[in-house]
Formats: sequence, C-alpha cells, structure tokens
Amino acid sequence: MSTITKVQTYDFRFPTSQTLSGSDAMNPDPDYSAAYVEVHTNKDDGIVGTGFVFTIGRGNDVVCRAIDSMSQVLLGRNVEDFLDNMRSAWDLLVGDSQLRWLGPEKGVEHMAIGAVLSALWDIKAKRAGKPLWRLLAEMEPEELVSTLDFRYLTDALRPEEATEILRQGQEGKEERIKYLLKNGYPGYSTAAGWLGYADEKMVEIAKKETQEKGFKQIKLKVGHNVDDDLRRLALARETVGPEVRLAVDANQVWDVPEAIEWINKFHDFDLAWVEEPTNPDDIIGHATIARAINPIPVATGEQMQNRIMFKQFLQENAFGVMQIDATRVAGPQEIVLEYLLAKKFNKIVCPHAGGVGLCEAVCHFAMFDYCAVSGTMDGRMIEYVDNQHEYFVHPTEILNGNYVAPTAPGNGTEMTIETAEKYIYRG
Repeated sequence: MSTITKVQTYDFRFPTSQTLSGSDAMNPDPDYSAAYVEVHTNKDDGIVGTGFVFTIGRGNDVVCRAIDSMSQVLLGRNVEDFLDNMRSAWDLLVGDSQLRWLGPEKGVEHMAIGAVLSALWDIKAKRAGKPLWRLLAEMEPEELVSTLDFRYLTDALRPEEATEILRQGQEGKEERIKYLLKNGYPGYSTAAGWLGYADEKMVEIAKKETQEKGFKQIKLKVGHNVDDDLRRLALARETVGPEVRLAVDANQVWDVPEAIEWINKFHDFDLAWVEEPTNPDDIIGHATIARAINPIPVATGEQMQNRIMFKQFLQENAFGVMQIDATRVAGPQEIVLEYLLAKKFNKIVCPHAGGVGLCEAVCHFAMFDYCAVSGTMDGRMIEYVDNQHEYFVHPTEILNGNYVAPTAPGNGTEMTIETAEKYIYRG
C-alpha cells in the first residue's frame, strides 16, 4: 500500500510572444505556458505522476492555485484505491460540490481537475509499464467503461453502447497496435501559419514542413484581414502544391454572418477545413456556418468545455471535423468519452496540439482511438508545432510526417525540471 505524500505545481511560461510563434487573429502575443503538476507517493519505485494545463501566459498562476486548492483532498489517500478504481478519483474531484459550483464542470477548476487526474493515470500507466495509449487500448471494455461518467450523456451514448463499441474494437486490435508501432500516426503542421509571420517566412517554413519533414497538411491562421488571407492562401497553395492539404483557423474571431461571408471567399483553395469560425460555445452558429459554407468543413473542439458540449455539437451536426484538446477537459476519462461519442456519431477526430506538452499528451488519445475505438486513421491527423519539446523527458518524434508511437511508460507529459527551470514564473 502507498499513499499520496505531495502534490507540487510549477508555473512555466515561455516567451513565445517575442517571436510571434503562436500568434493568431484572437491571440496576437501568446506566451506558451504550462501549469504543471507532480503527484508524489511514498512508494519506493521512483514513480512521479505528471499532468499539466496549457495556457498562453497570464492566468497560468490562477490555474496553479486551482490545482493547489483542489488537490489537498488527495494528501494521505491510498494510491492503489484510486488506481484500481479510477472512477472513484473522478467522483472525488469532479463531484466536489463546492468546487463544482465554480463551473459546473468547465473552466479553470475543471482543467485543474484534469491535470491531477492525468497525473494519476500517469502513475497507473507507469506502474503497468505501458504508454498511456496502450494501457487504455488494452483495458477490457467493461473495465474502461466503468471508469467513465455518463451523466448527461445517455440521450446520446449509453454505457452499454460504449461497451459494445469497445468490444467491436477488439477485432484486429493487435494488428493495429503493430502497425502503429511500425508506421506511427499522421500529423499535420501549423508551424508556417502564425499570423504574425511575414509572407517570406511563411513560405520558407511551409516548404520545410512539407518537403523535408513530410507533412501532408499545413494550416494557416486567418481572420485579421481578408485581403491578407487571400494573398497568404494563394502563396501557400502555390508553395505546397495541390497534393498537400491546406486548412485555416480563425480562432473564434468572427460573428456568424461575418464568418459565412469571409469563408465563402476561400472556395478556390480546396480547404481541408475552417477551424473555430466563431465562439466555441455557439452550437447553432456553427451549424449555420457549416451549412452556408459547404463543402468546406467546419472544425472545432479545442476550447470545448466538457463532454456535454461535444454531445450537443454532434447531435446538431454542427461540425464536420471534431477536435479535442488534452488539457481543456477533466482528464483522460472525459477524452475517452469524447472519442466514443465521435464513433457513435461517425465523425473524424483531428486533435489540437502544438502548445507546451500538447503534442506529447494528445497523441496517446488519438492512438488509443485508432487501436480500440474507430480502428482507422482515414482522414485523421494530429496537429504538430515544434515548440518546447526539448523540455520533456520523452519528446514527440516525427518521422515522414507521422507521430512516432510513444513506447515509454506513462502519459508523455513528464518534464525535465532542470532544463525548464529558467522559465518558472516567480511573480
């Protein structure tokens, strides 16, 4: 038996605003940041559970304080009780009524809960000697479903349906695991697309990402000026050619009528999708845009607050491409539910990534989905940007445009504190 002895947070802030890396129409000067958490136990195995919440600068201290506040309830508790019954950890944290009141089940507290639950799953995966994607994929369907919270979802997905999806996913699973380990999982690059980049820099990076790194899709930020967007899209399409997919991301900047008018100027560029065209909570607005800009698909989800929002977007057919984020919702259990919902509604999922640790974290869920839920990579890919990977113990590897499948035990979020120490924010 072992107990939780310490929950420690770090406030990492990287000055990416100095290079305009990460800049878009809504966020012109982000400083990529991570509210990073370690869960320590008294077991003499050297294992520390890690998780984080990604932010873009100020406010990171608020997330750290939220993690510090809600995690006190874990101190002194039996670790094995949680690891053997991960639903109990969810219920303890998500069900804390005084903290839930601040959401409920959204916002800073919900993301803080996700960081701590991720750290507990990290311990579980490390003790099992497996990367998180494989731990999830190799859990028995009934065991995995028992960890999930279907409250508010049963009008769209019932536990028995989820179990059946996972049972069907058992067929061919071992072959898919072997294929994944050999070939990896498709990625796409946003490195060229930041709105603050000059045209020359955008073109140079687009060539490198496609011709040297092998990505089959790139993405550009749009939404500040329509003439600039049209010029940059024409340059990008000329640079990468017709065989490389091209997506755009507006980062929520438009009202619904404006989005429709603006996007309908983009039809000549054969776009893979237009991402976050309006407020991320506007279900009807997204559905209206999706109908009006067809056949350009709408993509959204990185800022979606919880599984209930995903359910409603899916019920209203409000997007063509579903995106998820590793740190926006309450940890692995909620992300698993998002993938099960996508399978039920027959939607492809292309995860958001690129910020501090997001590539390292989210690839586990896409790979779990391929192995045990959807069983396919068709139309699916994970976003990639080459930012801050050097501060992680097991950084993301890209080979021929594909994410190399992680083999190290855990969820991939463990940082090397010593190398990142100079970026700790001290007020």
